[in-house]
Amino acid sequence: METSTTVSQPTNNAPSIASSAMLVELNISLWTGRKFDKSVSQEIDTQKHTTTRAGNYHKKLFADEPKFEAINKFAGSARTAHYYQTMPWSDSGLRLLTTPLFFEYNKKMTEADAEFNRLVTEFVADYDNMIARAHTKLGNLFNPEDYPDISEVEAKFAFRLKYSPVPEVGDFRVDVGQDALKQLNESYANYYEEQLNNAYKDVWQRTYDALKSMSEKLAGDNKQIFRDTLVTNVTGIVELLDKFNVTNDDAMRKAKLKITDALKGITPDALRDDDYLRHDTKRKVDELLKEFAW
Repeated sequence: METSTTVSQPTNNAPSIASSAMLVELNISLWTGRKFDKSVSQEIDTQKHTTTRAGNYHKKLFADEPKFEAINKFAGSARTAHYYQTMPWSDSGLRLLTTPLFFEYNKKMTEADAEFNRLVTEFVADYDNMIARAHTKLGNLFNPEDYPDISEVEAKFAFRLKYSPVPEVGDFRVDVGQDALKQLNESYANYYEEQLNNAYKDVWQRTYDALKSMSEKLAGDNKQIFRDTLVTNVTGIVELLDKFNVTNDDAMRKAKLKITDALKGITPDALRDDDYLRHDTKRKVDELLKEFAW
């Protein structure tokens, strides 16, 4: 699905979003706990009569260890929360965080940072015991040299969150002459507009995906089995539309109002129990899918 919505912002004379949004970057460093085993890889190639190295065998040093797996699982959920409340901005990993979402986002990330470090501390405390258990689990694959010193392992885990302002268009402060400065400002203005358009495309895509999924699950004459997220995924996105709308985009504002009106009073239980409501809700959702320039 390709969105055709564009933002008529920004130009050098247009209002900046610097006062209504900021940039944020989340970096979570993890230790994979995996080790390439050259001898086993060669052994498999020999057994399978390959003429070249057809694959690599990597050992899981802490297979089935809940404390190790919990760190990786939690990191994934923290990244999901980060992406959910922000919009894409640059290829380097910077994302756009609007001012209305800052306090809620910062609270969640602060809690996530604390929980991440708690999980790492628990893992580090049990590190030596896990190595002992790995000796039994891995059998002949066990090699004590695969396990770094505990201080080295602990340093591989990190939760870093950085905020930075959105640079203003025309904020170049370099002595390159007026012609060159004009070229730099125009270049950044184009970049600025492209990044904002991409951010909005992400919001439209998320909204479309949620509505499309809802329409598909409401299809058919028989009562569909679905989770509560069928509704909450859409209502959650709707709540974000206002907070993501840093340029007061009219299409986004209208979409929010129309989706809210279409789903007013709708609950998962009501959809499960009422055939007419289910069919009527699907009709309204399908109309929304056709109405906007997704």
